[in-house]
Amino acid sequence: MSRSSGRTPVLTPYLQVAPLALIMLAMVGIPIVTVVLLSFWQSDGIAIYPEFTWDNYRLVLTSPVTLTLFLATLKYAAITLVATVLIGFTCSYFLVFHVRNLKWQIGLFLLCTIPFWTSNVIRMVSWIPFLGREGVFNQALMAAGLIDRPLDILLYSDFAVVLTYIHLFTLFMIVPVFNSMAKINPSLIEAARDAGASGWQILWTVIVPLSRTGIALGSIFVVTLVMGDFFVVRVMSGGQSASVVSAMKNQIDQLFYPEASAMAVLLIVVVLMMVSAILRIVDIRSELAR
Repeated sequence: MSRSSGRTPVLTPYLQVAPLALIMLAMVGIPIVTVVLLSFWQSDGIAIYPEFTWDNYRLVLTSPVTLTLFLATLKYAAITLVATVLIGFTCSYFLVFHVRNLKWQIGLFLLCTIPFWTSNVIRMVSWIPFLGREGVFNQALMAAGLIDRPLDILLYSDFAVVLTYIHLFTLFMIVPVFNSMAKINPSLIEAARDAGASGWQILWTVIVPLSRTGIALGSIFVVTLVMGDFFVVRVMSGGQSASVVSAMKNQIDQLFYPEASAMAVLLIVVVLMMVSAILRIVDIRSELAR
């Protein structure tokens, strides 16, 4: 009896995580392994042959188009990240430190989530009649006398792509930043104020460092979502811009699955490097354990 009772606590954690581990293995691990294996196979555009080759990676790595696609995707991710951090931090700061009533906090926070009650496709497409040459924004600028003719850069451009990304993914930054700020002890701010710190000093020396876990988590969400998207780039750029995933989609449409798999593996490596860099800056595990 004593042996069995002594073994139970040791096995219990493994039994508890086993269902989730099996699901993750089936839904994530096996597809990734399949993609990696497929990236080393040969293809002639018609059939796939399970014969080992480095040609897929050689083709992807030596092509100048690959570097251009990765730089374009990283540009979208960087601009979107900066914008979402600024918007998410500002909204969270206002909700936590300027809205004292808990009911108002909850209500305003839910207000931020209202656009996310609809499909991403609907929210993305809604920008087209707003930014188009005959759209609401151009017509308003012309009616105000600010421009003589409609602006062409608003729609089917990189501006439209980034704006849509910001609209779609800002909430993924607001939620973790708001959660981190809500955990800040008000006595720390009062102590800093009593010590003679100004509002900006309190912001940069107290609030920002204590919110870094939320900023890091939000950054991981935003970066991975932007790096893995292709639909926004295809629709909002009008086919004038491309990303890594959109190139992969074109390769899949042309039945070049091994080349697409090789590019997918490279994309996974780049995203993992970016996430690792974020995790090296902020130890999320220790911060969440507090």
